[in-house]
Amino acid sequence: MHVPWFGSRMALSILLSACFVLVSCGRQGSAPQSSSTATPGKSPPRRSVPQDGGPGETKNQSSPAAPQVASPSPVEPAEPVGDEVAQAVPPRSALPVRIPGLHEALHTVALDEERIKAHGIRKLSGKHLTLYSDLPPQPEIEELPGIFDAAISQWAAYFQVPVAATAEWHIVGRLMKDKTRFQNAGLLPESLPPFGHGFNYGDHLWVYDQETDYYRRHLLLHEGTHGFMQKFLGGSGPAWYREGMAELLATHRWANGKLQMKYSPRDRKETPGWGRIKIIKDEVAAGRGVMLSKVLRFPPTAHRQVQPYAWCWAATTFFENHPRYQQRFHQLKTEAAEVGDLFSDRFYQRLEDDWPAVRDQWQWFVLNMEYGFDVKREAIDPKHVMPLGDKVVEVEIQADRGWQSTGLELAAGSQVKIVATGRYQVAADPEPWWCEANGITIHYYRGRPLGALMAAVNGPNTTGLTRLAGLQVVGAAGSVTTAQGGTLFLRINESGAGLADNKGTCRVSIKRTDGS
Repeated sequence: MHVPWFGSRMALSILLSACFVLVSCGRQGSAPQSSSTATPGKSPPRRSVPQDGGPGETKNQSSPAAPQVASPSPVEPAEPVGDEVAQAVPPRSALPVRIPGLHEALHTVALDEERIKAHGIRKLSGKHLTLYSDLPPQPEIEELPGIFDAAISQWAAYFQVPVAATAEWHIVGRLMKDKTRFQNAGLLPESLPPFGHGFNYGDHLWVYDQETDYYRRHLLLHEGTHGFMQKFLGGSGPAWYREGMAELLATHRWANGKLQMKYSPRDRKETPGWGRIKIIKDEVAAGRGVMLSKVLRFPPTAHRQVQPYAWCWAATTFFENHPRYQQRFHQLKTEAAEVGDLFSDRFYQRLEDDWPAVRDQWQWFVLNMEYGFDVKREAIDPKHVMPLGDKVVEVEIQADRGWQSTGLELAAGSQVKIVATGRYQVAADPEPWWCEANGITIHYYRGRPLGALMAAVNGPNTTGLTRLAGLQVVGAAGSVTTAQGGTLFLRINESGAGLADNKGTCRVSIKRTDGS
């Protein structure tokens, strides 16, 4: 989304309020029974994910209804497990909740191979996947069992499951063009719930054929991730984690017989038919941006529409790649058997001290969503903050990072003068582009010279919307006046996808000029 600079703070507030829907995520009635409880005296008091999206955020009555778009149905949650000693690894023995008639159809009625063949359905076999399909032979179809087999070691590595434990795991899949054939062949039971693109139940999965080879593979890996988590983790968590992890890991690159899962695409041409980034950009542009607190409270029914898949992918991608939050996010792998609110509440408790920063950086991420967005380089390092006095303060701003705190607190109504010197690189292909603080006027990013020095004053906001979006260009020499007090942040004007090839620093001096 193009986020223009508004001279008026009121205009900025209106813009951001239109981009994000702030919705109450409070529970209805009493809290649901969670699937594990902490031992008394060993767990801290439970604090829930903020019901209003975080400290200082406002609430609307309701959010606009998303378009009714068919999408993959979520995997069924795990059955409750026993009591949990604080942070202990949950038992990995939970089974999917049984859908009436489906378990019996899959486990008591043997597949009739002759009947299957008679309906024009072929059988493709791999070590870990048997795939039935009515699609004609072609390389993009024949290679699917091998791709699934290649995913096993990557699932095992990510979830820290010994590869030896996966040796005998096998899943039966159906890749369908004409579902009537599969119904008549006994491969699509009547008890199976309706679904849009794909569905997983235990060691079985179903995927409808897609227009692109990429998205066909993506759905197979998405449903395979659900199956792997249920089998080896004892569950897959609540909706945001379950679908977010499936999206995160299924986003892939397949080239020269090599599979790379958990791939961050740099161009939409790498993932034809996927569209998660486009969905978020479109939703934000339409004023339907979603606060992170709401994503963490998505109900199981949310994924009857396609938009929540994009938001869950964004949430897991953000936490997976953010250097300050990744370790806390990875702790959730050992808690996947938990499907209730306790899972997200526990995660929030680990992030609680950092929540204002989490909220700000999430908003910046989705407001500037694009292919190749570098969450790691855009991550804001915390810095001790002290009031700006009368002396000139000098700081260095790195060209290959996003927003950087100066560590200077500006009082409400204060004005500062900023002077910047130095040269730095803002591109390397086909040759290095050198730049100074006024930027390069032969190339613009979001209406401003590439590489120009920018400033923003960030701090608590009664709306809960990040003030980092209230940026302005200061260039080689400029001034910043702030109506609200806050911390001064600086960066160069550059795409979140274009930071990696930047080099060098900008030397910045900061001095108060308001006379107080």
